[in-house]
Amino acid sequence: MIARGALHVSSAVLAEKLGLDPVLARKDLAMAGVPGKPRRGYPAKDLEQAINRALGWDNVIDAALIGVGSLGQALLGYCGFEEQNLSIAVAFDSNPGLNGLTIRNVKVRPPTDLPRLVSRLNIRLGILTVPSSAAQECADLMVRAGIVGIWNFTNVQLSVPKGVTVQNVDLAQSLAVLSHAITQK
Repeated sequence: MIARGALHVSSAVLAEKLGLDPVLARKDLAMAGVPGKPRRGYPAKDLEQAINRALGWDNVIDAALIGVGSLGQALLGYCGFEEQNLSIAVAFDSNPGLNGLTIRNVKVRPPTDLPRLVSRLNIRLGILTVPSSAAQECADLMVRAGIVGIWNFTNVQLSVPKGVTVQNVDLAQSLAVLSHAITQK
């Protein structure tokens, strides 16, 4: 809306565009700390900054990617992360042929370097794109290194200690939902 020149945004319009309940949207926006005015809404730029701050998107988040196969390389090349202030600072792979290579401006290192670099670079987010057989072992390595959030692209349900958050991305499940929707049309 800002890109289209909106100076003010109403909670009702945002709720409608996002398919949310207007009352809940207004309550959520109130938590952002930006005062809105009846019939006028919220100052768009102020609201954008408050939402970014609330979501932690106002600071660049450095991540470590583990698994530099096809999916890992695709994620390294995805430019959309910049919009969310995510930077893949370092990548790790057990394939000796990849170690030392720079792929899309990110140097690939062996997993043995992970604890030292995660600590030195203060990385708290790990992206896991390894084969299923290595998923839990790599997750354990990340947790021991101090990573507290794992974006899991494997099909393995990871076992992690309390205080570590795992967000699973199940491509097969997503495809199944899409296929079902298509067959229903």
